Amino acid sequence: MSNHIFDNEVASKVADQLLEIKAVKFNTQSPFTWASGWKSPIYCDNRITLSFPDIRIYIKKQLQLMVSHKFSGVEAIVGVATAGIPQAVLVAQELDLPFAYVRSKAKGHGMTNQIEGKLDQRQKVVLIEDLISTGFSSLNAVKALRDSSIEVLGLAAIFSYDFKLAQENFIAAKVNHWCLSNYPILIEQALKQNYIHSSQLESLQKWRMSPETWG
Repeated sequence: MSNHIFDNEVASKVADQLLEIKAVKFNTQSPFTWASGWKSPIYCDNRITLSFPDIRIYIKKQLQLMVSHKFSGVEAIVGVATAGIPQAVLVAQELDLPFAYVRSKAKGHGMTNQIEGKLDQRQKVVLIEDLISTGFSSLNAVKALRDSSIEVLGLAAIFSYDFKLAQENFIAAKVNHWCLSNYPILIEQALKQNYIHSSQLESLQKWRMSPETWG
């Protein structure tokens, strides 16, 4: 399974930053419940990075470099609502490119838009996501753009749980994606920092291999 990491040194540093600001919570005894209903021993909230200027700027710069190196010819940056929106604005500003965002579904009032902002048909865009779990929300945004005849070069994210299901979903949809950091690297750094205990490792590894049945 490819981990689609942009740079290993950057991946370790981003993982360290997430741990430093306690954007990541671990609890193997009283797991968190995701919106999907899955039980999880980890919760990663990358929105917290926005409250720390040094980390926010570092992530912005690394996302900008990722987009520049991996997605040649990008003409606009598109955020995935909601958590991907502020990250995408920062990247668009850094690259001096147009910005738009995609809702999870069309509004039920007003202009009933799902895509907010001005994008032209055949315009080449890169999606920005804060976090990839199953990939469903990201790929829902990809579909909305493609249905509007917009060319999606791929997706850039801060963090991925690196689930097999997500990898399969992106491959099936033919969507190229890259991440600043991921779950295996986060766990490695958490162990080094004694953020988690080695006794928790087996449970954390079992969860990533089968998150839909764990717990």
